[in-house]
Amino acid sequence: TIWLVGPRLRQVMLRLLETMVAYPTLIFALVIAAVLGPGTSSAVIAIGLAGIPGFARITANLAATVMRRDFVSTAQLLGVSRVRLATRHLLPNMAEPLLVVGTTNFAATLVDISGLSFIGLGVQSPSFDFGRLLNDSLAAIYTQPLQAVGPSVMILLTGLASMLIGDGLAGSVDPRYRMNSRLGSIGRLPGSAAAPAAPEQLVSVRDLTIARQDGGELVRGISFGIGRGEILGLVGESGSGKSLTAMALARLTADELSVRAADLSVGSLDLLGSPSARELATGISIVYQDPGTTFNPALRMGPQLTEVLRSHGKLSRREADERILDSLRAVQITQPEHRLRQHPHELSGGMRQRAMIAAALANRAELIIADEPTTALDVTVQVEVLRLIREANERDGAAVLFISHDIGVVEALCDRILVMRSGEIVEELSRAQLLAREVTHPYTRALLEATPTLKYEPMDAAEEIQP
Repeated sequence: TIWLVGPRLRQVMLRLLETMVAYPTLIFALVIAAVLGPGTSSAVIAIGLAGIPGFARITANLAATVMRRDFVSTAQLLGVSRVRLATRHLLPNMAEPLLVVGTTNFAATLVDISGLSFIGLGVQSPSFDFGRLLNDSLAAIYTQPLQAVGPSVMILLTGLASMLIGDGLAGSVDPRYRMNSRLGSIGRLPGSAAAPAAPEQLVSVRDLTIARQDGGELVRGISFGIGRGEILGLVGESGSGKSLTAMALARLTADELSVRAADLSVGSLDLLGSPSARELATGISIVYQDPGTTFNPALRMGPQLTEVLRSHGKLSRREADERILDSLRAVQITQPEHRLRQHPHELSGGMRQRAMIAAALANRAELIIADEPTTALDVTVQVEVLRLIREANERDGAAVLFISHDIGVVEALCDRILVMRSGEIVEELSRAQLLAREVTHPYTRALLEATPTLKYEPMDAAEEIQP
């Protein structure tokens, strides 16, 4: 209601809520219960009234988030009524967190009512509740301690049960959860078995399919391999399935997507099985596309950049810091010691991108997945980053899956190139074939024609600019 009224009335209601939330719930309930007098009804009314401000404030915050979304703005533009806006657009998108908050408040309310009964302002004899039982057991707590333990345990178990019920109800109203329970997230195709990669081949992908909730296939039955020490380029337009394919290799696809394959492995790591977190973290390094969402804004850069080295690489803090500092210097980050003490927002987008690349290179994994790693960098730094990826490839023998829109960058760096369109691999080329423009698919030719080139054509003498 707050976000469906005028701005002036909304501000008044928000300030009133903030004032009421400032008072502790239990103290507010004690005052109301003392005014109404002892009794079950008084305790319930007191706790109910005292809990309204907090619940209303949470609801207002959730509604504020939903109101900023484009579909609500569109509904307002179309003249949808306030009642219909609330019931059709706001409440369905707030139901999941509100159910969790509601059942959590129930658990807290149970404790509060028991507390009122314990001090004599709640349930009165001959009626009883957990708080009343706890109060009656105090007289014999030294001779019959179980009489006091029993009500305490029941308060705990009842509150825990209510919160678990809330989680279940929240999941039941989420259509993604319902679909996931039917789809599953990752699995092997029927009748297929894990095929160990050949000695020279590190990555094996056979018949990989990634589907949405409605059964629509985003990636359809693709197969490829990456040899040890090879740089494989994956190029295509936005939405072609490049990043989805890469995230499937790292077991990082979204929960609402279903992944199926005959084989999906990195070396001895079977990604269709149950690999450990340590195997995934040390075997695969990822350079994400968006540096703005990669790092936790509440933590400093140092612990985040060295987390894998310390937690899974078993390096000491000093050793991890030294390795990441060397890697930061390699990607031309100035004052690397100072950067480790900074928060992500204190670094520019390009510096965050380079820090992410440094962390991936410092891990020295068997497979490096680089999802458009040079997007936020200037041209000179792009060249240096590509050189560093090539050096890591040659030094550590790491395989690289390099994803890019820029076919010019791909042909300069990669040993082999896969062209992807609409979830399918339409052409596979060697670097020599791409340089010689020996391509067959029309889409590949279109990508090459769309790549800008600079040609210098000298002007005629008559066209020269006279001083």
